[in-house]
Amino acid sequence: MILLYKANAKKSSLLLKQRQLFNIFATTMENDLPSHYSPKEVEYKWYRFWEESGFFHSEPSSSKKPYTIVIPPPNVTGVLHVGHALNNIIQDILIRWKRMQGFNVLWMPGTDHAGIATQNVVERELSSKNIKRQDIGRERFIEEVWKWKQQYGSTIIQQLKKLGSSCDWQRERFTMDEGLSDAVKETFVRLYRKGLIYKGKYMINWCPRCRTALADDEVEHEEHEGHLWHIKYSFKENPQQHIVVATTRPETMLGDVAVAVNPKDDRYKDFIGKTLLLPILGRELPVVADDFVSPSFGTGAVKVTPAHDPNDFAIGMRHALPSIVVMDEDGTMNINAGDYNGQDRFECRTALVEDLKLRKHIDRIIPHKHSVGHCYRCQTVIEPYFSNQWFVKMRPLADAAIQASLNKSVTFYPERWEKVYLSWLDNVRDWCISRQIWWGHRIPAWYCYDCGAISVSTGDINQCTKCSSPRLKQDEDVLDTWFSSALWPFSTLGWPKETPELAYYYPTSTLVTDRGIIYFWVARMVMMGIEMVKQVPFSHVYIHGTILDEQGRKMSKSLGNGIDPLLMIDRYGADAVRFSTIILTTEGQDVKLSESKFEMGRNFTNKLWNAARFIFMNLSEENPEEITYDITTLPFEDKWIHSRLNTTIEECTASLDQYKFNDAAMKMYDFTWHTFCDWYLEIVKHRLNNANNRIDKKNAQTTLAIIFGKTLHLLHPFIPFITEELWNNLTRIAQHNKIALQIGGTGSSLVTSRCPIFSKQFADDTSEHIMPVLQDIIRAIRNIRSKMDIKDKQRLKAVISYPRDFVYGLHEHTNMLKRMANLEELDMGIELQKPSHSASEVIGNLQVFVLLAGILDPLAEKDRQLKHLKQLENHLTIIRRKLNNENFVAKAPPQIVETERKKEDDLQVQIEKVKHILLNIG
Repeated sequence: MILLYKANAKKSSLLLKQRQLFNIFATTMENDLPSHYSPKEVEYKWYRFWEESGFFHSEPSSSKKPYTIVIPPPNVTGVLHVGHALNNIIQDILIRWKRMQGFNVLWMPGTDHAGIATQNVVERELSSKNIKRQDIGRERFIEEVWKWKQQYGSTIIQQLKKLGSSCDWQRERFTMDEGLSDAVKETFVRLYRKGLIYKGKYMINWCPRCRTALADDEVEHEEHEGHLWHIKYSFKENPQQHIVVATTRPETMLGDVAVAVNPKDDRYKDFIGKTLLLPILGRELPVVADDFVSPSFGTGAVKVTPAHDPNDFAIGMRHALPSIVVMDEDGTMNINAGDYNGQDRFECRTALVEDLKLRKHIDRIIPHKHSVGHCYRCQTVIEPYFSNQWFVKMRPLADAAIQASLNKSVTFYPERWEKVYLSWLDNVRDWCISRQIWWGHRIPAWYCYDCGAISVSTGDINQCTKCSSPRLKQDEDVLDTWFSSALWPFSTLGWPKETPELAYYYPTSTLVTDRGIIYFWVARMVMMGIEMVKQVPFSHVYIHGTILDEQGRKMSKSLGNGIDPLLMIDRYGADAVRFSTIILTTEGQDVKLSESKFEMGRNFTNKLWNAARFIFMNLSEENPEEITYDITTLPFEDKWIHSRLNTTIEECTASLDQYKFNDAAMKMYDFTWHTFCDWYLEIVKHRLNNANNRIDKKNAQTTLAIIFGKTLHLLHPFIPFITEELWNNLTRIAQHNKIALQIGGTGSSLVTSRCPIFSKQFADDTSEHIMPVLQDIIRAIRNIRSKMDIKDKQRLKAVISYPRDFVYGLHEHTNMLKRMANLEELDMGIELQKPSHSASEVIGNLQVFVLLAGILDPLAEKDRQLKHLKQLENHLTIIRRKLNNENFVAKAPPQIVETERKKEDDLQVQIEKVKHILLNIG
């Protein structure tokens, strides 16, 4: 009972605080909206209100269903880029939408320690002060990294807030937090004791600049224009005889221990078992037979360098060959390289090739394009390196992750990305998880000086678990950043402790990420979730596209084609950036983006703002009165707009359920801009100005307010700032003018309001079928007016002819047609003949005629239009003569030629318009 009282007291206190905050913000609102929308003022005000009100915070609840997303943790070194923007816009749309559906929503935020990247940043900062990390030692260096993290690590978090991200910032986590570090240690120890983590000397990827091992997925391959050097290896018994070996990396030949040929290659079958001499160093090399060797590559004979090539390492294992390391960790040649000791690997290559030429060992050099691996962090060319490292045995974990996909415990959207996920898991190799850097989760393993045993533990240990010796040393290496990231969905919720959060929010609901980390992160999270928590970490994975520049190129600093989303937010507003980005994002496809595309979002927010100004102005009354609002008795256009919005709600909900964000955004755009603003606001104007019929005017005002309120609700997940500003103004104005908004579950903020849902009550098939016909008729008359150059103010006479089987009653909508098309007379009937001297348009099985008698003098108009036509055709002849002149097209500046081509197109359009007018004049 005491606990219940405390909980209720806490809830009451929070509600009181929210009301107080809302009153502060509400009192700052002007009675009338400013003429122009100012995003900066609105965005700062409302985000502060949302945060201080605690709207983004979530606690486990027995009465609500959870919906959880864990943020793909951006690097602590990072700043917001367009990829982050797209990723977090999508997540925020889902989170705000689910929150408005009544779910207990948790969006778990946080950042990744980003081992190599962060260490490189801090090392560069120290280097500017002439300090190397080795000078200050490991402990001092780690202190410096933590200082840097405290000072700069929250940069991207603040930027995500500018974007409008509604994360639960009270729960923000960092992959090096104490609790998350406990999860890492617990996972390592469990996997080690189960035999799924082991240490061994194998061929790995090595970055000479970062001086650390890299996993296969951390190596980016690029095509390089290189060479294939054909080198002569002489026989020991007969130096005049040789085998030619081809290589793309001649510096590694200094570590050769054999030459391999295919056992079925007749060219070399008599040489198997013979001995060759390594050029320059003179080391004896056996000729071995191995099926791996392709007779068609190069000369069919390959050098075997087990310490510097993964394939050669495998050959060496099969033939019990030694491994000779000729390169140090920094990429310089070592004592095993002979006279090249101390040279950089590429300097050695140049010098060695020259020496081989001088000693007549080069047979030929051929240009050769090949794939070269680079470090994903610093872009240094990696080296295959023979090294003692820690590995995760992936096959058992991968099999469980494959099964999770096959039984649909984890579902991918779009579905095609499941094949990519499964393909990687089918061909997975053991994961090298140790890194030779200082910043990161230090491997919880200790080596005994006395018996050599390895002891692992989640806590510090003081004696060997095998011989009890106190002489121990902890492993110097740290774990791969992706090891801790793989635990993110459950480590952030308190695992390995059995917390209320873990029990309530796990497994999470949806993961939103880029295709580039399906291997790095998605697959590993599934593996670790199943292994550690016995449940998949999420049920849905949405893979969005990559943002490219307008030419379809990946954005990069080197190309200078990047777009800074923060600059775009500053220039256009966060809502415009959000809406433009998402409306361009077709399901899972790459997005071509340029700055001009953000104008669409800005235009949409301006349209919404201007519509609000019109609506608010027309809701105000000096002596407001309440009415009984009954949808069944409303005029045709009110029933229609209710039904159209109802259909839009149904369609948008279905699109969001299927992660089709672009479809949902387009449907809302079309309804808001075209259906509501362009049509309903125009249709209802006369009723808003009708002082003679108070009930009809009040019904129009109420419909206007209800529809606009629901529209703001529907748009809120996409454009949260402007919708919050307009909603709070709408509720204030509606309350003052005694207009019942009739939107269920509303609150002081759209954040906590309920999203509109489809209701049969508002469905009206009749109006939804008739209104498009009426719109087509109005468009046809307006089109004739435009083509005939008749002024908008000129009132016209029109005739509509329809067939006998026409099922829609048009006569009852005569007044609307006359108002919207500016007609003084309108006749309608079955299969009417075309009146003389009229212009016509065909709409399906209808015909619309506009009478021109009294509007245009046929003879005078014909004469005027013929003169105009002749002028246009003469002008077109001059333009075409110029464009047909090859000398002009070749020598004139491209922009001049393009201008002339545009003139040609414009003239052709004008000529067709004049011919249409002449045809109608007769």
